[in-house]
Amino acid sequence: MQPLGFPEYSFRIRESSGRDEIFDETRKKFVALTPEEWVRQHFIRYLITEKAVPVSHIVVEASFKLFGLVKRSDIVVSDRKGEPVLLVECKAPHVNITQQTFDQIARYNMALKVKYLVVTNGLNHYCCIIDHTAGSYRFMEEIPAYLSLAGLKGQSKG
Repeated sequence: MQPLGFPEYSFRIRESSGRDEIFDETRKKFVALTPEEWVRQHFIRYLITEKAVPVSHIVVEASFKLFGLVKRSDIVVSDRKGEPVLLVECKAPHVNITQQTFDQIARYNMALKVKYLVVTNGLNHYCCIIDHTAGSYRFMEEIPAYLSLAGLKGQSKG
């Protein structure tokens, strides 16, 4: 698989029934190693390693209902109360991030109402913070660490 715009991480990869699989530590199982999964696993590792997100606060392919249809999010990070605070949409590296990608994550956020949205294809990453009261958003220079995501900055972990 191609190198991505993340620090270098090691992964457990195996071949099974003629296809490559990668171990997902959030789901605790091997999954098909597609280009999009390669991006997702890197982003998960980035969240855990670089942003101090506890593995137990990351949900992959969480199902939710939107306009009566069941949808699945790529990655959702929750705070310590279990409330979703970050939604991530992953695309394969060869997929350009377009307005359609942002429209997709914005639609998903109508159901989840998180504060932070991230779109990535592994090469380009975009993060924005949503102000639901004002109905506005702004792009951020970097993805916040878990304490900021979960609204815990400056609080003791007690």
